[in-house]
Amino acid sequence: MGVIYEKSIWAFLFVTVIAGGGAAYMVGRAAAKGWNPFWQAAIQVFGLAAAVRFLHWGLFAGATFESWREAQGSLFSLHYYLVDAAMLLIFAALGFKRQRTVQMSRQYSWLSVQTSPLSWRLREPAAMRPQSQGTAFAQEQRTKNN
Repeated sequence: MGVIYEKSIWAFLFVTVIAGGGAAYMVGRAAAKGWNPFWQAAIQVFGLAAAVRFLHWGLFAGATFESWREAQGSLFSLHYYLVDAAMLLIFAALGFKRQRTVQMSRQYSWLSVQTSPLSWRLREPAAMRPQSQGTAFAQEQRTKNN
C-alpha cells in the first residue's frame, strides 16, 4: 500500500490515470467550450472521482486471477477518494486550460496570441493601432507631416 495507490500501482495507473484522467480531461474541456467557469468542472470531477472509486472496488472483485483479486480497492476509503479526486482535478484543469487557450487564440486572434499550449497573452499595443484614415489620430499625423 502506498500513499497514492491502494493495492496495485498498475490498477491506479489504468483506472485513475488513464480512464479517469481521460474522462476528467474531457470534463474540463467541455466546461471551457461552454465558456463555463472551472468550478463547475470541479463539481463534476468530484462525482467522477466517486465513479473511479467504484471502479477500483468493482473491477477486481470477481477477477479470474488471484493477483487481480488482490488489486481490489476499498469502496469507502476517504483517503484514496481524495487522492483520486486530486489526480482528476489536475487532468480537468489541463483540459480546461488547453481548450481556453485554443478558444482565445482562435476566436480573439486580433486581441491575443498563444504563448504556449496552456497560455496566451494580449497582443502588443502597436498591433492594435487605428486602421481607419478618418480617425483624429490619422488626421493629426497628416497635419504634422505637411
